[in-house]
Amino acid sequence: MFIVVASQQSAAAAYVSEFQHEGIPSMGLFSNDFQTWLGDPSKNDLNGVRGFLIDESEEPAMFAKTIRQRTPAPIIAFSESRSLEKTLELLTAGIDDVVRRPIHVKEILARSEAVWRRHRESQPVTSTDRVRVYNNGQDAEVDGMPLILPRRELCILEYFHRNRGRSVTKTQVFNAVYDSQETGVSDTVVEGHISKLRKKLRQRLGYDPILAKRFEGYTYLG
Repeated sequence: MFIVVASQQSAAAAYVSEFQHEGIPSMGLFSNDFQTWLGDPSKNDLNGVRGFLIDESEEPAMFAKTIRQRTPAPIIAFSESRSLEKTLELLTAGIDDVVRRPIHVKEILARSEAVWRRHRESQPVTSTDRVRVYNNGQDAEVDGMPLILPRRELCILEYFHRNRGRSVTKTQVFNAVYDSQETGVSDTVVEGHISKLRKKLRQRLGYDPILAKRFEGYTYLG
């Protein structure tokens, strides 16, 4: 999920619509709402957030420290104008990237994936990962060969990959891959998607990389 924070509802709604068109769940918030949402860990799951897109006028630097304490998800600021002084200020404050409107969400996703890639490369490598996930909507790969998945299954695999080694619940997976505005969809549908995903991974890998424990959730082992 992408979180869009903007001072104008039209700007937030436009980006939310574009992300959804690309198959990426997203949610638009005003600054005050975002501050409340961010400050209440019991009401949000930052493990499911792919990135934050924050209007420069909303002072994204104010949120950077709090966000970074809870998730490595990219923080991207956007603005209508170009100011070297402001850009340097934001990057120094912990913002990962600064972009100027208009910008296509595909570029935002690519920039987001670049931040995730640097984060992954900075982590200790303990084994060779046969499954490669790009976290930008691009097809995953197994042993260098494309793994073609339906959109929901790919979103679930991306979520598992970002939370590798961590137990996540069915509800957390649901919240990560379904838009908060969607109605008439039960979190039980996630079980079916995960079952199909596990079968496809078993066929390609020869083993099941997703450990499922009743009442606990799922753990992606890679």
